[in-house]
Amino acid sequence: MAATTSRTLELLSLLQSHRHWPAHELVDRLGVSERTLRRDVERLRELGYAIESMRGSAGGYRLEAGTGLPPLLLTDDEGVAIAVGLRSQATAGLRGAEHTTLSALAKIEQVLPPALRRRIDALQSHATVGAGTRESSGRPAPEIDTELLGLLALGCRDAERLRFSYTDAAGESTSRVVEPYRLVPVARRWYLLAWDRQREDWRTFRLDRISDVFQTRVRFEPRPMTDEAARRRVETALRYRDRSVRARVIVDLPRAELMEHLGPYGRDVVADGPARCVWPLEADGPQALAMALVWLPPGAGYRVEGPPELLDFLTAHSARLVAAVEPTA
Repeated sequence: MAATTSRTLELLSLLQSHRHWPAHELVDRLGVSERTLRRDVERLRELGYAIESMRGSAGGYRLEAGTGLPPLLLTDDEGVAIAVGLRSQATAGLRGAEHTTLSALAKIEQVLPPALRRRIDALQSHATVGAGTRESSGRPAPEIDTELLGLLALGCRDAERLRFSYTDAAGESTSRVVEPYRLVPVARRWYLLAWDRQREDWRTFRLDRISDVFQTRVRFEPRPMTDEAARRRVETALRYRDRSVRARVIVDLPRAELMEHLGPYGRDVVADGPARCVWPLEADGPQALAMALVWLPPGAGYRVEGPPELLDFLTAHSARLVAAVEPTA
């Protein structure tokens, strides 16, 4: 009986570590037959764990949220208290424990029944925010949707592609399909480091600008990435953003035509109708951004939207260029 209990607990641990396990992998991991595996799954179901079975060549088992909190040697009140504590620590952005906190949060959020989740949301919304929730500038740190934090943590843990809407600093909203890797706290903000499939590059997303997350149920093979490497990549991206100039260039050309002309430099171009597109630009200063405009196709009309200092620079520089080519008397 002791061996059976130990094996059942090992099975539960495996089911909590990934969203989906093929049956043959569980059989190999546990060193049992498929019949024994099915019996162990039934034991966990009897204890209150909602485990979904999938048939076919890609069949297996998946742990789902149930109608009640499974027996973790905790009462409902203790489960609520632990979840509130984990959410509070996660959104505080504490260094040193953020990844273990998110791992624990992802596990408990996965099995929380709706009734307990509503209680946790209510407690969280009425709790007093502790010290350290302001940025270095003195402004309040942006509020983080804790349910979103748990959802993204699950995506990172399970290597599952996600689709969501993202609003950039200029207020423009785009749809993104990403492979999430790490959640990284920097200066009282949370950032998602992910591989953007449309742009074929790493991107850093502020969590308070992410909305409408959709779980695609599509798995991906993660690229090697340590926690320290993820943090360095996010911090490097943020340092570049702090000193860079951003602009939107509205070009009177179809998206496909401009992308073909720009090659890899046009990977961020988005359509704005059948005969117009938007090219978002980011450069280390107005001079560098102005140089990018030279690469637009000759004869294509375009308009630049950006901060006043950039527009002032372009106006002054365009006057200098005109003066430089005017015939002398």
